[in-house]
Amino acid sequence: MRVANLSGRLSLVTGPDQVVDVRQASAGWFDSDVQGAYERWDELVEFAAGLPESPPGVVQASPEAFGNPVPAPRQVFGIGLNYADHAGESSFAVPDEPPVFTKFASSLADPYGEITLPPGTVDWEVELVVVMGRRGHRVAAKDAWSYVAGLSVGQDLSERGLQRVGPAPQFSLAKSYPGFGPVGPVVVTPDELPDRNNLELGCLINGEQMQKGHTSDMVFDVPELIARLSAVIPLLPGDVIFTGTPAGVGLGRTPERYLAPGDELVSYVRGIGEMRHRMVAGQ
Repeated sequence: MRVANLSGRLSLVTGPDQVVDVRQASAGWFDSDVQGAYERWDELVEFAAGLPESPPGVVQASPEAFGNPVPAPRQVFGIGLNYADHAGESSFAVPDEPPVFTKFASSLADPYGEITLPPGTVDWEVELVVVMGRRGHRVAAKDAWSYVAGLSVGQDLSERGLQRVGPAPQFSLAKSYPGFGPVGPVVVTPDELPDRNNLELGCLINGEQMQKGHTSDMVFDVPELIARLSAVIPLLPGDVIFTGTPAGVGLGRTPERYLAPGDELVSYVRGIGEMRHRMVAGQ
């Protein structure tokens, strides 16, 4: 199942050129609220499994109409240094415990469009995003996938200057400017993927490959992250976890490189989709 936010309405992508408006197709059993669907995740899965080949509510959709498929999570988690090669390029040791921060929810953005660059040095970090489909507290790693609604593509954009200001790093603040957390274009259930534990992800700037990695190289895989987070904090339906980035960020380059107005940033996870953003100068 592929869940989308089409012009603010809960939708299912059921074919290459077929998007179904869930409220219309369900005759009002579901409303159009995208975020609310995660509270009824099992019902949505059951509904989608019963859709006919030519369901009611089919609509036309251009890529630009797709919004963030998780637009208003109650909790947004970020994981740092979760790929050994990225830890190395950042001059850190591979962690024994996952470094955890938050991206404030106001930073979340749609999978297509413009991102306004604040003053400073804005870096890119393509990430696999996990979306929770059930409440989970003290979840065992062996059971963790059963709590996942699906997976999506994310960018953990970061202003490195602010991140390094002060006696302690300002990870959450520096990663939470408006537009710094695009997610999309869809949330894909793990059963749709050939290998949910080994997905290629990467990003390009103006057509040049900047990052390319595989989620099988995570230091802490998806089940382990869910187990460790939920050991402390109850995870809620619709919560979002940015799971970390592979090597290739601007900070790790010689010389360092950062996003500039006019740059096109393409972020992808194979089997899920891609996002496209144009950088624009702030006022």
